[in-house]
Amino acid sequence: QVQVQESGGGLVQPGGSLRLSCTTSGRTLANFRMGWFRQAPGKEREFVASINWNTGDTSTTESMKGRFTISRDSAKRIVYLQMNSLEPEDTAVYYCSARHVLFDTYEYWGRGTQVTVSA
Repeated sequence: QVQVQESGGGLVQPGGSLRLSCTTSGRTLANFRMGWFRQAPGKEREFVASINWNTGDTSTTESMKGRFTISRDSAKRIVYLQMNSLEPEDTAVYYCSARHVLFDTYEYWGRGTQVTVSA
């Protein structure tokens, strides 16, 4: 089992920045991929970015490249999502998730953290 908990959300003005944190516990994250997803009101959940815990290899949705950066602190077992140049369209609940690298489906999910971008 892997437990994940998001934090760092809040209200930010357009053009501002936020850094989300995903604190993990439970089994070792070796051979896991950690992901960030988001879900805006009335929309389906969408993939934001992911990182291979072992190698640090990352993947980011094309439309968010250059603004969003995923990283990890292996010693602290924390995954970060740095979000810059935020836009109102980035308003959503952001979720952290984990899956074993052998599987395609993200199995472990947090409860999410709300990000609101508004003047």
